Amino acid sequence: MLVCAPTGAGKTNVAMLAVCRELSMHFLGGVLQKDEIKIIYVAPMKALAAEVTSKFSSRLAPMGLRVRELTGDMQMTRREISETQVIVTTPEKWDVITRKGSEGSLAQQVGLLIIDEVHLLADGRGAVIESIVARTLRLVELTQTAIRLVGLSATLPNYMDVALFLRVNPDTGLHHFGAAHRPVPLQQTFVGVAAKRHRDRKEAMNKVAFEKAMDAIRRGK
Repeated sequence: MLVCAPTGAGKTNVAMLAVCRELSMHFLGGVLQKDEIKIIYVAPMKALAAEVTSKFSSRLAPMGLRVRELTGDMQMTRREISETQVIVTTPEKWDVITRKGSEGSLAQQVGLLIIDEVHLLADGRGAVIESIVARTLRLVELTQTAIRLVGLSATLPNYMDVALFLRVNPDTGLHHFGAAHRPVPLQQTFVGVAAKRHRDRKEAMNKVAFEKAMDAIRRGK
């Protein structure tokens, strides 16, 4: 599934619903089988990973589920990994873990992989996200296990390309919301700067930015 929506529209809540759906598939006789659950949340930065860990921990604690952070700064023992149902990590860290790919590895236990800020595919770190997705899809083909991929993204112009890359069904799994769905509407204005020299152009841009900011302050914004 791919969800493209503006910042602040509630993509983290979509991730939480995806987690709830995964949990619903692991009840046996009304009892949640915690040992069968492995959910990976890939956050683009360590700071965001810590924030998601805190948020998900408080929400899932009543069910007795453990959420832990696994980044360059935060390590986990094999025992801690086995006791944890939701692991929040960064693209680089998950890339390193999935490269090992040994029998019974963590990657093979995963039922749900959530990739936040998947629009970073176009960024310098895009190759890491690309390899994570490709490796996950390859693992699904080899092991014939179901790993659900959920991509969360800012509003993208080429959302169909990203959806096809994630193997999303455009009719049922692709959800695209434009700027009209922002909690606080944004208006975009283009200001032309004609200066040719780099220094002059930078000064002109700074002046425009300053004037626009002062104008907003005068209007109480």
